Amino acid sequence: MYALFTCFICCAAALVASAVGHCDEPGTAYSAADRPGERILVIMKRARAVTRRHLPTSPFKITAAPPVEQFAVQDRVTHDRYGLGRVIAVEEGIAVLVDFGSRQQRLTTPDAKLTKL
Repeated sequence: MYALFTCFICCAAALVASAVGHCDEPGTAYSAADRPGERILVIMKRARAVTRRHLPTSPFKITAAPPVEQFAVQDRVTHDRYGLGRVIAVEEGIAVLVDFGSRQQRLTTPDAKLTKL
């Protein structure tokens, strides 16, 4: 049993090594006519992540983006990293300055980790 497994590993490694040698660059390979009787390994290009458009006939609802939170001075907030704090300054649509007790931190808005209490 061990000999059969070892033979399988050796044959698979030889097949991969010989097939990889046929590819000069990703997405290309020599034709089968160039190397009769051998397998060819073709390296595929990665698929790009694309946002798909919503079809009007789709039965699924469009997920709306959550509204952007508006902060005012003296608002109590919590942050996933810094904890509880109080807003001490607001730059409309850009950032908020929050006092977390031990430190003051300027956070850009919208920030998924910052929540108004």
